[in-house]
This record gives sequence, structure tokens and C-alpha cells, in this order.
Amino acid sequence: MNKNLTMRQGKILHGGDYNPEQWLDSPDILERDLELFLKAGINTVTMGMFSWAFLEPEEGNYQIDWLIEIVDRMYRNGIYTILGTPSGARPQWLARRYPEVLRMNEQRERNLFGGRQNHCYTSPVYRQKVRGINTLLAKEVGNHPGVLLFHLSNEYGGDCHCPLCQAKFRSWLKERYDTIEELNRRWNTAFWSHTYQSFDQIESPSPRGEMMLHALNLDWKRFVTAQTVDFASQEKKAIRDGGCQKPVTTNFMGDYDGLNYRKFREVIDVVSWDSYPEWHKKPEPRTAVETAFQHDFMRTLLKKPFLLMESSPSSTNWQEVSKLRKPGILHAASLQAVAHGSDSVLYFQLRQSRGASEKFHGAVIDHYGGEDTRVFQEVCQVGETLSSLNELVGTVQKPKAALIYDTENQWALMDAQGPRNAGLPYKETAEKMYTGMRRLGLDVDVIDMEDGLKEYHIVLIPMIYMFRVGIEDKIRDFVKNGGTAIMTFWSGVTDDTDRCYLGGAPGKLTEVFGLRRTEIDGLYDGEENAAVPVRDNPLSLQKSYTCQKLCELVKVTEADVIMAYEKDFYKGLPVLTCNQYGKGKAYYICADMEQQFYNDFLEAVLKDKNIEKPLPFIPDGVEVTTRESNETTYLIIQNFNADPVRLELPIQGYKLVYGVKSSSLGGFGTVILKR
Repeated sequence: MNKNLTMRQGKILHGGDYNPEQWLDSPDILERDLELFLKAGINTVTMGMFSWAFLEPEEGNYQIDWLIEIVDRMYRNGIYTILGTPSGARPQWLARRYPEVLRMNEQRERNLFGGRQNHCYTSPVYRQKVRGINTLLAKEVGNHPGVLLFHLSNEYGGDCHCPLCQAKFRSWLKERYDTIEELNRRWNTAFWSHTYQSFDQIESPSPRGEMMLHALNLDWKRFVTAQTVDFASQEKKAIRDGGCQKPVTTNFMGDYDGLNYRKFREVIDVVSWDSYPEWHKKPEPRTAVETAFQHDFMRTLLKKPFLLMESSPSSTNWQEVSKLRKPGILHAASLQAVAHGSDSVLYFQLRQSRGASEKFHGAVIDHYGGEDTRVFQEVCQVGETLSSLNELVGTVQKPKAALIYDTENQWALMDAQGPRNAGLPYKETAEKMYTGMRRLGLDVDVIDMEDGLKEYHIVLIPMIYMFRVGIEDKIRDFVKNGGTAIMTFWSGVTDDTDRCYLGGAPGKLTEVFGLRRTEIDGLYDGEENAAVPVRDNPLSLQKSYTCQKLCELVKVTEADVIMAYEKDFYKGLPVLTCNQYGKGKAYYICADMEQQFYNDFLEAVLKDKNIEKPLPFIPDGVEVTTRESNETTYLIIQNFNADPVRLELPIQGYKLVYGVKSSSLGGFGTVILKR
């Protein structure tokens, strides 16, 4: 069950979402689709996620012969199926007959029929109906040799505030806190005289009621995640009860903060996600590193190869501007996913819908339906390239560095009402640290507080405002045993119910970092300060760097000061410090620093730790990533600049797998080496 699913197939999956139910009355289109799939090197289709109205047009009247026929036809032609459960969009008859399945919003208003994920995860009726269709699919189709795995629902998300969910939330709270007295203590309800006398009095957050009790908001989000995970686990159980033991996945969304995706680790066997970067809105190298961050987040969930479940072969239709992908971007973005651990390149969608919401979303086959389009030809190129890279399937990454990017911490931060309520730079700080490490060619795991730290040399810790699950003990032990921890401003402020620590911050890590926070200054937009290096500092930093948004004031107890503020009333106070603790070092960054600071600082840290880069010089806009097996290391070098760059490739011991060995790498080009 834990074996990577593509190991059985032995090839990188190439294909995507296919909705043949839209064309059941046009068999000529279905035949033409198959012909074009084969020309494009498509070997996988994802079907069934939005097919409920065709699979069960009336309650209890199941019609799945058409699906079995298409799965069988695909398989006979060498194309596998990822089979979706249809719970993401319920049929009209179900909502009309059982109104409880529709969600209620935070205003306590029942939604009308429509949309996707517009259903209550708590509703016994909905769970029963989903179980019925899932069990049938598992029994009748799941064990078909052409089915690779099951795909649970589609982009789980959102919450429901109906009476069923309110009752379940209260039960969840009672299990978590045991007594109402303990809940009041942990939530600090004494403020504003909001003390509860019983669990029955508690309501979910609402603009009509309570929105300022931060622990309530935090626990509601935790409950929504728990209820969604439980719903997913019941979907999986129905598949198992239907006699199918194939792996399951569900498609996550990039940087979606409505759910804590890490809580799905016990349910899914394979991580998959939907990647829709806004290419060409920013410089391509900037978009590339942001996308790489999300790939590494997803890969780290199970620390094994993942699947790129959806990507657009052209423009989307739902972004503010549906920009076309310029020539070369589809190929580069597809190989970037593979570089970061994906064993697939899958698209939404394979054939463009004729009507409704996504009729103008990019597709492999557009409304014209021919093969002489630019997009189709680029998809063919991707398919040809992927077919030459099957030896990468199942290989993994073994990073020496990790970055803690914690969803629950993000929830608490964004709700904290602290020094800056607009533009709080949590994601930006994480991406700056990540970018600084990746530009040096080092792979990075993106972990959360529940993960261990022992396997890493360096741990990056951006704005860890909330300490939970004993993270302070993990960091202390990590540094004490020789690791390097790099933590930023606005860390160690509260516990896991958003209660502020007494006795100084960063909480129990004041000794490890050798300092104590005294104040934090929120800067207006356009306002900035600067960090200047201290003479003869241990990292030999020479330049000054600007800082914006947040500037923390600290009192040093044991740490050495490396950089200090240039101006304002806190001129001369520390900006960057280092404390030797046990066998390791703990660096603290007191302000929202510019990207160049992280580039230079992290390079100095690597030099101090004697960690070698995979290439001696990596030009701006070039990404270097590794994948490994027990016997082989693959070095994947990509240029996300439109123009060629000069590049010295390693020759000794390396063999060319893909691309051309030369002294330059073309615009949006890729070279893959192995040793």
C-alpha cells in the first residue's frame, strides 16, 4: 500500500482530467479524443469526479456501464485511469430530496443548490449517499486492471455552520478540553466577560455573534479540518468495503489555508495537488521559485514522490487575467514538477467543455478539436520528453535543510490583531528564506511543527508566532546536538490556544537564542529602516540591507550581534544575532529583511557549516534540484529566464540524461545529469 503507485506502471504519468460524460451522445468525438491522446503521449486520464448525475441519475438507479466501457477502451490502448469519487458535486435530485446536505453559511442561511463542495460533511444523509456510490464504484470498476488509484472527491474545502455541524463542534470541543472550565481557561474567555457555562452555549464564529475570540476561531478551523479528514476517511473506507485496495489520493490546492493538509496524511496514500501559477505576471524566475515552494510543501507531506494532478496546458479561465503560457513555459513548468518529486504531469483539462463555468479554461484539445494547435504540439513535446525520463520514477529527495511552514500557525498569525493587520508577511518571509536556500542549489523540505528535525543540518523558522506540539523542545534539542536554527521576528509569542506567554518571548527559547524581545514596531507602507553589519562580525557580512513592515527590538543576553539597525529611536539595536548553544548555533533575524539579505546571509551560513553547493556558481533565475535512488543521483538544472545563461556544468562522474551539455543553457531550458 505504501509503495509508490507509479512503480507498478514504470513510467511518468502524462494526461489529466477527462469528462467523457459530456460527449456520450457524440461517439465520434470520443474516438477522436483517443486518437489525439495517443499522439500526445497521454497515458493517464482522471475520470468520475463530476459524474454523479450520470452514474446515478435518480436515487438508487445506478448507471455505470458507460464508465466501465470507457475505462476498458482506454486500457486496451495503453491508457490508465485515475478513478474519482463524485462527492465534490452532488446531483440536483439529492439536494432537492434531502435539503440537509446543503451547507449553511456563517450567517446561518441555508445555501441553494449549485456550485462544488456545497455540501455538509457532517450530514448523515450525505455520508450515506456518498458511501453508496463509492462502494459501487469500488466493487464494479475499482479492480479493473486499467485503474491505477482512487481520487477522493475534488479539492476539499469550505465549512458548514448548520445545526448538525454546531452539535458536532461542541462534541469535538468537549473531547478536546473535557470540562467547560478548562475551555474557558485556555480560551481566556474572562476578557470581555465572554465566559461560557456549558458547551451547549458555544456557536461557531459568525459576524452576527462572536468573531473576536481568537481561540474559538482557531479551534473552529481545526474542527473543520478534522471533520473534512473524517469525511475523506469514510470515503476511503467505502472503497475498501467495496473490495478495492488500490491507493487513494485527493487533489490539494496550492497554499490553500482553509484546511490543514498535513492532517490528511493518515488517510491518503499518495499526495497530489493542482498547480496554477500566474506565469508572466511577475518575472518568470520569481513565479518559478514560488511554484517550487508549493511543490516541496506537497512532496514533504509524505516525503515520497507526489502527483501533479492538475496544471493548465494554456490559460485558465478563473484568474483575474487568463494569460496564455508563452512558448517553452509549459515544458519548463512540467519538468520543474518532476524535478521536485512529481511522478506525473497531468492537466485540467484534456478536452475543453462546450459550456458552463470552465468552457474557456485551457485544454489539450480545444473547441477546434484539431492537432495543429500550438498548445497541442507543446503537450506532444512534453509527452515525448517525459517518456525519456521514466528512470526518475520513484526517486526521492534527501534535503539537508527544512523550513517550518505551519498552517495552524498561519491561522493564528492572521487572526492575531497584532503589530500589523494588513500585509503581515508570513508567506513572504517563508518564501524569502526558501528562495535564499534554493538559489544555492540546496533542496528544502517544507515541514510543520509536528515533524521531526533530527535529519536536517539547517532549519529555517519564519514567524513561528504560535508554539504547539512541543516545537520549542525540538528546536532546543536540534541546536544543542549541532544543528543550525534560523528564526525570525514575531516568534514564540503564544501557545496553541493563542494565549500570550508570560515571562518573555520567544517563550522557552530565550536561552537558546540568547535574547529577549522587548517591543515590535509596525512600519507603515513605504517606511523602511536598514540593517548595517557590525565590524568584524563572524559571518564577514559587509553590505547594508533594507527592512520594512516589522522591526523587532530585542535585549541580548548571550548572543553575538552581527547586524544592527541604522536609524530611528532603536538605532544600534540588534537586527541579526547568533548564539552558540550546545554544539549548534541559533540565529535570530529581528526584522522583515529584503531578499538580498537572505541570499547573502544564507550563503555565509552554508560556508560556515562547510555545506557544499551542487554547482560552484548558479546564475540568477537558474534552479538546481536533485532526485535520488539508492544507486543514482540526478541533478536537474533549469533556466527560468527567457534568455540563455552561461553555466559551467559538472563533467566528472556525470552522464547526460536529458538536454545538451554546453557552456550555456537556453531560455526556459532544462538539463538533467546523473551519477
